[in-house]
Amino acid sequence: MTGNTKKWVQVFILLAIVLLGVYAVMTVVTGKNSAPKAGDDVPGYKLLGTDGAVHTMDEMEGKARVINFWGTYCEPCVREMPALQEQWLKWKDQDVVIVGINVGEKPMVVENFAAKMGVEFPILMDPDRKAVESFRVGPMPTTFFVTPDGKIDRITIGELNIDTLDKQIGQLVNAK
Repeated sequence: MTGNTKKWVQVFILLAIVLLGVYAVMTVVTGKNSAPKAGDDVPGYKLLGTDGAVHTMDEMEGKARVINFWGTYCEPCVREMPALQEQWLKWKDQDVVIVGINVGEKPMVVENFAAKMGVEFPILMDPDRKAVESFRVGPMPTTFFVTPDGKIDRITIGELNIDTLDKQIGQLVNAK
C-alpha cells in the first residue's frame, strides 16, 4: 500500500467513526430507540394468547394494566406467578387487567406451566420477541404498570411480591 492510499484509508476510517458518533448522539438527543419510561404511552402489541385469539393493547383501553414479561426458565418469574394470580382474582372486577407476556417459549410449554400453576389471567406469546423489543425489556421479570389512559405509571424490574403488587395496583385504580 502506498503512502497516499494509506492516508485515504485512515481518513475514511476517521470519517466513519465521526459519523457513528454523530448518529449515537442524535439518537440519544431525539429519544429514538430509547426505553419507555414513566409518563410515556405504553407501546402496542399484537400477540397470540394461549386462548388461541390474537390480542392487542387497544382491547384494554380504559383499564388499568399490569403487563408482566416472564419465562418458565426464569426462577423469579416462576416465584411471582402465584402473587400475580392472586392479584388477578382480587382486581379483575375493578377494570384491572393482568397480562403475562411469555418470552420466546413454545405454546405447549407455557400452557402446561400455566395449568400446573393455576394461572387464569391472560397469557400472550412473544416467540420472536417483538414485544420485548418495543418495550425494551432486558432482565426478567419486568412489569409495566399502566394507567387506564395508556400511560406508563411505573416499571419494575425483578420479582414482585404480593404486597408490592397490591399497593401498585391500588394506586392505579385510585388514580382513575
